[in-house]
Amino acid sequence: MTGTTPVPVLFVHGLWIHASAWQPWVDHFTDAGYAPTAPGWPGDLETVEATRADPSGLDDVGIEAICRHYATIIEESGERPVVVGHSFGGLIAQELLAHGFARAAVAIDPAPIKGVKILPFAQLRAGLPVLGNPANRKRTVALTAKQFRYAFGNAIPEEESDALFAAWTIPGPGRPLFEDATANFVKDSPATIETHGAERGPLLLVSGTEDHTVPRSVTVAVAKLYEGGPSVTEYREFAGRGHSLTIDSGWRDIADATLAWLEDQGLHAGVARTDEDVSSASAASEGLPRSA
Repeated sequence: MTGTTPVPVLFVHGLWIHASAWQPWVDHFTDAGYAPTAPGWPGDLETVEATRADPSGLDDVGIEAICRHYATIIEESGERPVVVGHSFGGLIAQELLAHGFARAAVAIDPAPIKGVKILPFAQLRAGLPVLGNPANRKRTVALTAKQFRYAFGNAIPEEESDALFAAWTIPGPGRPLFEDATANFVKDSPATIETHGAERGPLLLVSGTEDHTVPRSVTVAVAKLYEGGPSVTEYREFAGRGHSLTIDSGWRDIADATLAWLEDQGLHAGVARTDEDVSSASAASEGLPRSA
């Protein structure tokens, strides 16, 4: 059974940012003919305000739980989407792509996968509000405006950084950061991705050159792990952009580049849908990462 339907796009946010921050992207992709959604992480509440008031649902939520949450959403939808993720959402996008849940993925300033061995000082400092206290592994942590300015808003005016902090930030679970920080020392780390395994859909890795949370050198290292693999992996960077690049006043530059790349991959507004999209995703569920 075949038919033509708008390509579904699933947006996945990262730590400390609510899913509703994707709304300009959702509107933009809708206008471009796609069918986008931006569901939150397991434990996110419907609004920024509600999640700030009660972030307890995010306590001890790790990479495995986030992956399985989005895999379930995809299975229930009946069709594999393009997955666009930012920060930890970029790592999740790669996981979903590697295990057959996505037809393509765009990972923007993605959290490092297992195998990345560099740890720039800026990245360490950006993660210190969580990693500085081992007790944070099982609870949520909120950033201050000053911490957000360093981790996200260093490449934009302070006034804009403060406005983004006020509009979109929520407490984030500490567990994903601890899992990622120890990935190279854990055999079955949930941050493990098979970069040279079975053929998968295309992947675009995006970096802002001034990013503190995921410095350019980290994303370049991720790209190198994919070199020589059987599937399309491309890298693009945006000069002068920091970790806020998906939510600040220049977000449209990143969104338009994403749309252009999808067109280049043949993933334009409508494609032929087949029942194989549903079955292949369901068959991959057992391959998702396990908690360490």
